[in-house]
Amino acid sequence: MTLSIYNTETGKKSIFQPLAEGQVKLYVCGITAYDYCHIGHARSTLVFDMIVRYLRYRGYQVTYVRNFTDIDDKIINRANEQHTTTKELANKFINAFHEDMAALGVTPPDIEPMATEHIDEIISMIETLIHNGYAYQQGSDVYYRVDRFKAYGRLSKRNIEDMKAGARISINEKKENPLDFALWKGSKPGEPSWDSPWGQGRPGWHIECSAMSRKYLGDTFDIHGGGKDLIFPHHENEIAQSEGATGKTFVKSWIHHGFVTIKDEKMSKSLGNFLTIREILKKYSAEVLRFFIFSSHYRSPLDFSATAMEQAETGLNRLYSCLAEIAKLPATGDPGKAQAAGKKNIKKINSLDQRFCQAMDNDFNTAQGLGHIFEVIKALNTILQSLPPIPAQADLELLRGAAKNIRELAAIMGLLSHDPLNFIAEKQKQILADLNLEPGAIERLIQQRDEARKEKNWARADELRNKLAEMNIEIKDGTEGTSWQVKLG
Repeated sequence: MTLSIYNTETGKKSIFQPLAEGQVKLYVCGITAYDYCHIGHARSTLVFDMIVRYLRYRGYQVTYVRNFTDIDDKIINRANEQHTTTKELANKFINAFHEDMAALGVTPPDIEPMATEHIDEIISMIETLIHNGYAYQQGSDVYYRVDRFKAYGRLSKRNIEDMKAGARISINEKKENPLDFALWKGSKPGEPSWDSPWGQGRPGWHIECSAMSRKYLGDTFDIHGGGKDLIFPHHENEIAQSEGATGKTFVKSWIHHGFVTIKDEKMSKSLGNFLTIREILKKYSAEVLRFFIFSSHYRSPLDFSATAMEQAETGLNRLYSCLAEIAKLPATGDPGKAQAAGKKNIKKINSLDQRFCQAMDNDFNTAQGLGHIFEVIKALNTILQSLPPIPAQADLELLRGAAKNIRELAAIMGLLSHDPLNFIAEKQKQILADLNLEPGAIERLIQQRDEARKEKNWARADELRNKLAEMNIEIKDGTEGTSWQVKLG
């Protein structure tokens, strides 16, 4: 099997071939630390968490770098509003970010550099760009000379002449070209600043990522990722800076995930549809959020709604319910021939690993991968319903092996991390509490139904079964009596 990745720069999928055999170098743009993270940040971190997990599952040695922007206009403005320092503000929200990521079960990157810790590298790269003719000083500011970089616009598919025609320069601006962007900004009174050859100032946003990715991953690396909103100008400018400084190809493959919308509108504070990760996790578990995100391809737009989250919760419960039923099975069974598993179901179960990896190799298609898992869950439920009172050992081994495989594959998406029996028990306990139902009351109704059946009062027995069903209680009659469980959706 061969992994293919959609490359934003080429606009097509191509076979992934890392620069070094068996090794992948990956850089992802992290947050600007001035506020709590929202569901769009959750999608970004979870998508690249999944990609890193899958690459490692496939045997690659991955070096994963995700940065923090801890100095920026937004940080300065928010710090002024809250009467604090930029360092204190940034640290507050970096700590909050780490708390959110821990709550989501995100595997930490190998390296998490902060912009303010890499001022020397940033200044060095700017000096190189000036020397190479790609940048110029204006007072205490330094700008990138966009006209000099002939490939500008190749990632975003924008024409530089068209961009120039729509651009404007204000009277006080010192740019040679309206498209030129800041590499270094001279400091204003009261702003944080660092010494530089051009005077006191601070780095521009774009140069931070160029300098940090180069330090940890080299002049050229395998994958650069982020949201679609970063394609222009951020990633376009990173290419111009990095290639202007090194003369080498910056990145082999660009991966960009789609937006999260609410009622088909992009989230924004001005529209009042801004949902933080913390708000969402008060109502839904991290795995429900993960299930919701991975039920769609990462490049597709994703519309958040209560209905979509409820559907995700129902789907997750279906997976856990099946695994819990398998976990309840006896340790050993009849040594005779398998009786419950038909050839069609056996083939479906045994081919899951191959089919799942084929889906994931097709540009990390988690939606299709989940679909294959559910096909096997359906087959397993069919087998479970067909099991005789004393199951065949071969059937038990098939079911347990399938459950183990499902959990291993689901772990690539951060799903099914809980013990299935405990998960179902806690879920049922929660539902009973929400419905204000006592187990004793349910047992009494089942006992009344058993008595009605003994008396062959089938109408009364059916009436009690229906009453239990209305209470979300499923019952199952067996040789050892009637068992019951809470319906999970």
